[in-house]
Amino acid sequence: MSKKKTWFYLFSAPVLIALFLVVLLPFFYGIFYSFTNWDGVSQSAFVGISNYINALKDPTYLASLWFTIKFSVIAIVLINVIGLGLAVLVTNKFKGANILRTIFFMPNLIGGLILGFIWQFIFVEAFSAFGKLTGIPGLGSWLATTNTGFWALVIVMVWQYSGYIMVIYISYLQGIDQSLLEAADLDGASATQKFWQIKFPLIMPGFTVSLFMTLSNCFKLYDQNLSLTAGGPYNSTQMVAMNIYNTAFSMNKMGFAQAKAVIFFVFVAIISLTQVYLTSRKEIEA
Repeated sequence: MSKKKTWFYLFSAPVLIALFLVVLLPFFYGIFYSFTNWDGVSQSAFVGISNYINALKDPTYLASLWFTIKFSVIAIVLINVIGLGLAVLVTNKFKGANILRTIFFMPNLIGGLILGFIWQFIFVEAFSAFGKLTGIPGLGSWLATTNTGFWALVIVMVWQYSGYIMVIYISYLQGIDQSLLEAADLDGASATQKFWQIKFPLIMPGFTVSLFMTLSNCFKLYDQNLSLTAGGPYNSTQMVAMNIYNTAFSMNKMGFAQAKAVIFFVFVAIISLTQVYLTSRKEIEA
């Protein structure tokens, strides 16, 4: 074995060991426990696929899944549209563009729980004060209803991730061959035509990456859900991650929660792989 390969395996080993111990081993253990009635304390017994059947019949789990799907669809569209719009804005040459990049990216630096509590203060205290000042009723109870709680989660998610997705789109916009844009200018193409006919097809790889990242982040959201609404009122804003957590640690049904998690994993994996496949085909066509 060459010295170069020796150093490669030496430095790769800790990462691979950590990946196995932290990700792969718990994952396969979770699949095993999903076929048991383990409660986290006592010895478990094999129950077959009954946990999976019960999960698919659980109305709270199905409701949280549907709520998560609705939230994810709207948040993914808004994050990518706004992120792309911000990227187009700051890649134009004008004074202050770099400052705007920093400002737009800053929300992503705030942790999930802290971000949720900040926005909880805004939705409760600031909205209530603004409602009293303007005479608009109901602003103080923004997090107390299902519809407004839903949009509160969307607002926070879009506010946090749009700047991050903007950075991805910026990298692809800046990688476009300027000679193509100059040729379009000579042909008399408008800014809109240049964007849709030249820029947009060439940034499709960035769209694939951004869509995959926003999809995974939206589906697995937990911290903002906890800090903003905690799933209320009456679990109507409970997302799948919170439903699985409550099943495991509030109801002490670890095996049942693992079955829910495996179903959710398969569901998200199918959607993610389908999305990557479809958008990758657009890259080839572009």
